Amino acid sequence: MKAQRPYLLRALYEWIIDSDEIPYLLVDATVAGVSVPEAHVQDGQIVLNMSPNAVRDLVMDDAFVMCSGRFSGQPFELYLPMSSIRAIYAKDTREGMVFPEEEALMVDSIEAEQDRKNSDVSPDNKPGLRLV
Repeated sequence: MKAQRPYLLRALYEWIIDSDEIPYLLVDATVAGVSVPEAHVQDGQIVLNMSPNAVRDLVMDDAFVMCSGRFSGQPFELYLPMSSIRAIYAKDTREGMVFPEEEALMVDSIEAEQDRKNSDVSPDNKPGLRLV
């Protein structure tokens, strides 16, 4: 099965926008690959306004979220691996979802397994069998 987080994230984002609310993402800025403005990170986390008025060129892929934003008037390209996203919620109502930590580990292990599957040989360069 595929990871649930990307599907839930996209669905909740649409639901929040359709409800005329502002979607916020809580991001763990310590996760490898995260690109956010360090000056706005507090306690290893950053909260991002993801409304269509605040970001441009939003892409929500199965593995990452990417967009352009402005921080203190300066443009910045955001890159958020899916495992770095801890929560999505509406600004005013605070309705949304917190993603469990163990799912972040599962997302990382699924991504690692997909990388291994993309490699046709085992680590010792011999063909191998895989349990499906």
